[in-house]
Amino acid sequence: MAKKKESYETMMERLEKIVEVMDSNEVTLEGTMVNYEEGVKLCNDLYKILNDTEGKIKILTDEGEKDFTPNVE
Repeated sequence: MAKKKESYETMMERLEKIVEVMDSNEVTLEGTMVNYEEGVKLCNDLYKILNDTEGKIKILTDEGEKDFTPNVE
């Protein structure tokens, strides 16, 4: 069965918890390495999500990068 894709927010929460655990100094060296590996994987996955989202936004704006300035009259 396929693994359900996690949301960006859920992945960020997991990464924050990993950082908290590693900062606590209550983890063994082996545990730190496991957390580090998971953290790096999460960072890479989050970066990919951000890049994909940026690409979609560029496509939707038709003009590529464009500063957002609301029309306030």
